[in-house]
Amino acid sequence: MANVALILQESVPNLGEAGDLVRVKPGFARNYLVPQGKAIIATTSRVKQLEHQQRVVAEKAAKLLVDLNATRDKLAQVVLEIEAQAGDEGKLFGSVTAPQIVELLVERGFEVDRRRVQLSEPIKSVGEHTVKVKLHRDVAGEIKVVVKPSGAPAPEPEENDDDVEEAVFPPADRDGFDDEDDDE
Repeated sequence: MANVALILQESVPNLGEAGDLVRVKPGFARNYLVPQGKAIIATTSRVKQLEHQQRVVAEKAAKLLVDLNATRDKLAQVVLEIEAQAGDEGKLFGSVTAPQIVELLVERGFEVDRRRVQLSEPIKSVGEHTVKVKLHRDVAGEIKVVVKPSGAPAPEPEENDDDVEEAVFPPADRDGFDDEDDDE
């Protein structure tokens, strides 16, 4: 007996993936695949429809890859600057994490999921770092993150009692009375 041509509706182990055109023995098709809804008989019109769907999916995937490659090229030119508190040796008191990087990317107009920013560990030092951003399983870009130490707050000047008194009363009026009224 000849084999039967089927179009798989879902993946079947050791046979094929959903959408594949396969040939199987008639008993396997008649008793298992077709009644279970795992496959349909491959008629000429169904095969043409399947080929059309596969072409449409391939065109969408190709367009998506072109768009993602353009986004990758734009990302390559991005330099993110982050200020963080650091010690004298350039080590950060905290760290720069993926959510902070995503927040800066969103401000620049890039929509990136935080799970796509690939940091093996958070950035913990001052300097220039290269961070990988995976846009698709086939497309990954890199951005530069420059971590700068934030300026330490300026120390407040010490106040002495003389400066405070001058600020409250003008020099001519230290006692709080007008000198003109003393003549009377």
